[in-house]
Amino acid sequence: MADAPRFGEKPLPQTVAAAAAIRRLTGLLLSIENEHPAVDDMLVRFAQWETDLAEAAPPDVAPRIGADPDGLRRLYLDHAFDVGAYNPSFPEYRLAVVDGHPDTATGTVTFPLNFEGPPGLVHGGFLGVFFDCVTQHHNCATRLSGKTRSLTVKYRRPTPLLTELTFDVQRCETERGLTSTARLRLDDEVLCIGLVDTVALPPERLTGAAFGARQQR
Repeated sequence: MADAPRFGEKPLPQTVAAAAAIRRLTGLLLSIENEHPAVDDMLVRFAQWETDLAEAAPPDVAPRIGADPDGLRRLYLDHAFDVGAYNPSFPEYRLAVVDGHPDTATGTVTFPLNFEGPPGLVHGGFLGVFFDCVTQHHNCATRLSGKTRSLTVKYRRPTPLLTELTFDVQRCETERGLTSTARLRLDDEVLCIGLVDTVALPPERLTGAAFGARQQR
């Protein structure tokens, strides 16, 4: 939406593409059980890439919120929507707010090998991250959000890797803020439930409502 609130700068397309490649590569690394010459080559290249990127990175890693005329601080990227699209440490998912029902959202998610805990199953801690992401995404998409007060995950069935799962989020306003219930499903079976309590604030009340523009080079 053109008038959507800004919760940070959008990632570069190059960053999004690199994150997807890093996620795929990590899954492959976790799959092989013998040493491979390609990995030796990667390690050499990684060292050079790290040096090159360190030269381009800002000297101050504190997040830059608002103007930064000297361009010395790190630009804060949008953590309201689709964090997994540009950060391979977060899960990727698809979410849509139901037309005419702003308190309801639905979506799909597939957890790759990177998020494995027990054999063939998603680590429970990543499910907590997933629920926090999708409930805050839902809140931000409907222009009312804030910091998470509490998050509880109820595990009902093991969650499989490499399988498309569906989820839904139901939200209600309370005296203290917003309460969301998110359910992750395999077909019609509920695998786990996330209960999330957050502060309710309009975008202009959130820290970083006005973000510094990306430096042009």
